[in-house]
Amino acid sequence: MQVVPDPRDVRGRRYGLSSLLAVAVCAVLAGACTFTAVHDWVRDLDRPAWRKLGFADTVPAATTLWRLLIRIDAGVLQQVLTRWLRERSTPLQVTGRRWRLVIAIDGKVLRGARTVDGRQVHLLAAYDTRTGIVLGQVQIETKSKEIPAFTPLLDQVVAQLGSLRGVVIVADALHAQTGHARAVAARGGDFMVAAKANQPRLYAQLKALPWHEIQAGGQQREVGHGRRETRTVKAVTVHTDGGLAFPHAQQAVRITRTRTIKGKTSRETAYYTMSLPASLAQPDDLGAFARNEWLIENALHHVRDVTFREDAHRARTGTGPAVFATLRNTAIGYHRLNGATNIARATRTANRRSTQLIDTVT
Repeated sequence: MQVVPDPRDVRGRRYGLSSLLAVAVCAVLAGACTFTAVHDWVRDLDRPAWRKLGFADTVPAATTLWRLLIRIDAGVLQQVLTRWLRERSTPLQVTGRRWRLVIAIDGKVLRGARTVDGRQVHLLAAYDTRTGIVLGQVQIETKSKEIPAFTPLLDQVVAQLGSLRGVVIVADALHAQTGHARAVAARGGDFMVAAKANQPRLYAQLKALPWHEIQAGGQQREVGHGRRETRTVKAVTVHTDGGLAFPHAQQAVRITRTRTIKGKTSRETAYYTMSLPASLAQPDDLGAFARNEWLIENALHHVRDVTFREDAHRARTGTGPAVFATLRNTAIGYHRLNGATNIARATRTANRRSTQLIDTVT
């Protein structure tokens, strides 16, 4: 925690920065959803717990915590907490020549939060689909600004991992940008991205391939929650003149999803480019990579909304919205590392075991 810059004036500092940040981390791990809830959590602890957190006979007022958390550098805090989580995770083990670590990148609007000029707060995050840890997060201005934020976010990921070697970056069609593909390749990684009408030439190339002549290379079926879904993957190495209209693309991929819900069947076709050759990424691998791209939405953003009520949090001041999003990322990653599949239940358990939680964090 000592590497997080303290934004407070040196005069009048009554409580240590590490103690205040430990309170914020512990409270959100225990399910706190607002600044007020963070203060309520620490206020309700007994005195031995206060002492473990570094307090004597009093704890900081709600305004003291709030004034700090709206001024902390959210980017630095995310990097520090990410390093703490990664130190707790099991060592990375490569399980075969074709194995890759998949990092999903996606943006999220905090619907209840606003910047000082009234705009909604928009964050772009990189999510380690193996561990459930957010490796980096940057705040951007509008949806269209996700594009220039992509490379700074990659640099945060590289700062955590050391390099992108053995890493596949997956993202939605907004990030089917030639600059993104070159940025990933320059850092030693590979890139799988969906293609839609925002890249008309590439999309036309992919759609025009003779898919009816290409044999399906992989198929997955799932049944649950009243739904049947089949995903069929076709992939081909493209040898057209000049290749695909996308840097470093070695394979064209088509994934067809057929869903049956309450007797009604729908079909959706998605096209992708992949920078790994067929020898290193077979159709089953490609299907898994595309499936992992949805994890950042389902296992991170959805949980922040449903369990931590993020969209209802009307944070409006300073870095407060991004800081609290960072704390939520940390809570989700922490509980995922502990094997939790139900984050709401995990936060309730952590709240009942506050002494153990404080020992872990401090």
